[in-house]
Amino acid sequence: MRDLLPECVAVEVADAADFAGELLPDEAAGLSDRAVDNRRREFTAGRVCARRALGRLGVHGRAIPTSPSRAPVWPPGTTGSITHTKGYCAAAVAVDPGVRAVGIDAEHRTILPQNVRRMICRPEELDWCAGRPDEDWWPAVFFSAKEVVYKLWSPIVGTWLDFQDATLTLDVAEGTFTARIGAERLAKTPGAPDTFNGRFHIAPGLIRTAGIVLHAP
Repeated sequence: MRDLLPECVAVEVADAADFAGELLPDEAAGLSDRAVDNRRREFTAGRVCARRALGRLGVHGRAIPTSPSRAPVWPPGTTGSITHTKGYCAAAVAVDPGVRAVGIDAEHRTILPQNVRRMICRPEELDWCAGRPDEDWWPAVFFSAKEVVYKLWSPIVGTWLDFQDATLTLDVAEGTFTARIGAERLAKTPGAPDTFNGRFHIAPGLIRTAGIVLHAP
């Protein structure tokens, strides 16, 4: 994730020990008693990475609890994002007032079923993907990037954002994406940002995406 975000954002990627780390009491309260072992390990690694990233910014010993919406609750004056998929976990954190929101996501490079593609991608995005029949995993890139867009939208606007509310344009050569929010959604949320930008990287096994929103100067 470090390569996808500016230096003002502290980034930590989990190593093997982090998945067996310790949760602070307020963090453990956000984990269901019925959570399976893999979920516990991923949740733990995310919080361990987040606390380590906060430490890089001078914020030490602070728990990252879970909100009713299941999002991390960051210490006052900070904002961040956590992502985990099988075998990979990362956290990215920034200090306000410079950064308004941070979003990161990681997904395995996989071929999504047609019904899932239609849920995630708008018709023009499906057409774009259809033009790359030898790279049938592009819908997973759209999924990951739209997850980032939601993670940027949610702390700013405080409402839900559907996959279909954002239209993505990818620049494959540059590894960047631009998301434009639809007029219908913007009409329901006056003052919300209408555009989000981010970066992506595709490896044989993993898709990584990230973006930030800066405060206006």
